[in-house]
Amino acid sequence: MIPLVVLGACLSCSEKFVTEHSGNIKDITVYGQESNHTTWKLSRMNLAIRNINSKFVVWNNEGTFLKDAHPDLKADYILANPPFNQKDWGIDILQEDGRWKHGTPPSGNANFGWMQHMLYHLAPQGVMATVLSNGSLSSNTSGEGDIRKNLVDSDLVECIVALPKQLFYNTGIPACIWFLRREKANHNKEVLFIDASEMGFMKDRVHRDFTDEDIAKIRDTYINWRAVTSSPVKRSQNGSEESPYKDIKGYCKSATLEAIQKHSYVLTPGRYVGIPDEEDDGIPFEEKMQTLTALLKEQMDKEQILNEEIDIQLAKIGMRL
Repeated sequence: MIPLVVLGACLSCSEKFVTEHSGNIKDITVYGQESNHTTWKLSRMNLAIRNINSKFVVWNNEGTFLKDAHPDLKADYILANPPFNQKDWGIDILQEDGRWKHGTPPSGNANFGWMQHMLYHLAPQGVMATVLSNGSLSSNTSGEGDIRKNLVDSDLVECIVALPKQLFYNTGIPACIWFLRREKANHNKEVLFIDASEMGFMKDRVHRDFTDEDIAKIRDTYINWRAVTSSPVKRSQNGSEESPYKDIKGYCKSATLEAIQKHSYVLTPGRYVGIPDEEDDGIPFEEKMQTLTALLKEQMDKEQILNEEIDIQLAKIGMRL
């Protein structure tokens, strides 16, 4: 049995992943804990419908941090979407907790508490992916920058994906995905950055969604990068025939530790991938300038006319500028 930690919202996608890769859902064991009794019952029901063993998914009303229901678990895969920027999570009691290998998380934000809790339960060759708010990529508040630095220097951070805003129903803020792996294939401390912040489409007035093509593009970028960094063949940055991965300006970049250090360990993908090149429309620069200058003159003439009309209307009511 492969031990797998999955939070409730990720159950259906993890089942889909297993079946699409010719796996058997009976070959995995799902572990979990939930402090909300209603959510716990819904998760158990969700698992039962899919014929997945749920005996290790427990109700824990004290919360994951204060009472770890699976203290000895080491999981091969962890997939999670913890609460964003959680406050008052119990750090006053947990200052010396053994889970804080890379630094004690601040009292007012549990982002790096959740991340280190997952890392604590990750098997020696395990991999985890967690969704966090974008603040986790750049915040230096209360030692968060030091924790992020320690994670990078320990060669645990494998990939960062920037997501668009309005992707989640419970919050409109932009988020990101952290991929962390115990034993990275390349061992040269490179990190893959993917900027998907402008991808997707507006499903309705307030919610954005990814198309299947968007998801496939992000997935294939990560898989191809993993394949290249696992290969003894030196990667070609311009994407030669032997390299399935290449850096794409404005979208993805495989960054070295030196580049990350230069950015003071800020992991916002936009800093590394850069701005995409604009496509040449074929119009000569002189012609563009002539058109823009004519447009500017037209707008300035209209402004003069409008200002005169405003003066006239104000005069009618006894006012002047």
